[in-house]
Amino acid sequence: MLKTVVCMKWGRRYPTKFVNRLYKAVRRNVSGDLRFVCFTDDASTLIDGIEAQPLPDIDLPDHLKWTPWRKLSLWQPGLAGLEGDILFLDIDLVVTGNLDPIWNYRPGEMCVAENWTQLGQGIGNTSVYRWRAGSHTEIYEQYQRDRDAIHALYRVEQHFVSAMIEPMIYWPADWCVSFKHSLSPKFPMNWVQKPPLPQETKIVAFTGRPDQDQARDGTWTAPWYKKAYKHTKPTPWIAEHWCD
Repeated sequence: MLKTVVCMKWGRRYPTKFVNRLYKAVRRNVSGDLRFVCFTDDASTLIDGIEAQPLPDIDLPDHLKWTPWRKLSLWQPGLAGLEGDILFLDIDLVVTGNLDPIWNYRPGEMCVAENWTQLGQGIGNTSVYRWRAGSHTEIYEQYQRDRDAIHALYRVEQHFVSAMIEPMIYWPADWCVSFKHSLSPKFPMNWVQKPPLPQETKIVAFTGRPDQDQARDGTWTAPWYKKAYKHTKPTPWIAEHWCD
């Protein structure tokens, strides 16, 4: 069975190495045939094995053109010849375990990580989700019809997606975790304990800050008045899984 993984990269927030390292980690953790697609505005330094595709068209307000709202463009029909169950991964994450079970879990249905800061509220975190190509095209179509009304109701893209797909189907909680919200010890233990990596975890998301390299090196960038709790000790397992 061909396994398909897609990601998106635009602008300069994340260097191309984030895509290249994501691809290498996926390739190490997926058996059999793999199609890895990056939708991007700059494919110049992507490595062999990554299929570059242009960013899909979507009508976004100017101030949101380079935000996660752009991910709604992936829900349009006929996109890049995608077929079957597709796994979407943000590039600000680290793959730490075998991903094959993701294609065997509730096949044909849309599955997503439960948002770590809104547990029990029916909100998915679209850092990691899988959908059947050609399904739920109404997400893209309704956004194109009712863009302004949608922005009046929803602050972020994943809230809109969560409202459009009910009920949400979540991955097992230990498969996809947040470095900041799931693994980082709380203050003051964040100054003496290293963040652990649970055995069953497959994907660790680094939403916001710290980025993967900051968490790896223990150099979380934060204002001085937040330094007490926005701090992490160097985290060696990141270098093992997020590498060239």
